[in-house]
Amino acid sequence: MKPFSLISRRFVLIGIALGTATPAMAQDVPNIAAAADLRVALTDVAAAFKRDTGQEVKLTFGSSGTFFQQIRQGAPFQLFLSADEQYAIDLAKAGKAANAGKLYAIGRLAVVAPKGSPLMLDSNLTGLRSALARGQITRFAIANPDHAPYGERAREALQHVKLWQPLAGKIVMGENVSQALQFATAGGAQGGIVSYALVLDPAFAARASYKLLPATWHKPLRQRMVLMKGASATAQRFYAYVQQPAARRILVRYGFALPGER
Repeated sequence: MKPFSLISRRFVLIGIALGTATPAMAQDVPNIAAAADLRVALTDVAAAFKRDTGQEVKLTFGSSGTFFQQIRQGAPFQLFLSADEQYAIDLAKAGKAANAGKLYAIGRLAVVAPKGSPLMLDSNLTGLRSALARGQITRFAIANPDHAPYGERAREALQHVKLWQPLAGKIVMGENVSQALQFATAGGAQGGIVSYALVLDPAFAARASYKLLPATWHKPLRQRMVLMKGASATAQRFYAYVQQPAARRILVRYGFALPGER
């Protein structure tokens, strides 16, 4: 784990590289940590937020478990959108968050394969089972289950259909689900299991295909966000904006289910 001083320095250097790091602007543009499955959807939400309010936020995407550890050590995030609600709840219990926050979405899994892969996709993973039996699967990507919620749920789904053990030695793990998608669609992998929201990116269709997996194969991907204590007015406004109809429509467009809705 990087010491807090190194984490802080990294954020400053990123701001300088983007031409945005003056002291005043650093205060006006809050740092927001977001689960990697939100990379496309939340970027669109942030753009809509800027259009509607004139205010900006700085998004950093990655593994929820890694962000949890960094925030506990003092990383300067003002809002955390986790892919696993327990991380958000635990931050509140640890006294880092203002309260237990809000459930903002429920995620889904998809199996993917790059163009030209011998893996035939279906929602029951029978194609994966057949390709394994033929010896055609040498690399299959998921996010790291130890700290990435989508990796943990992917492992649960594979265990549900009794494919986790047959894939032993062939699994390649991304640091987060976005990196797992990169591994699944390039670098010699025949496929992988990733976030449904990421494969709904219009750019995805040019390089790979997907099938949605049953939600009953794994524990629900209940995604919760929490404001850190002392969060700025802009961070608080963005937190509220994610719960508003404009943002919720974007989340639905990227395949998320919404709390309280079917």
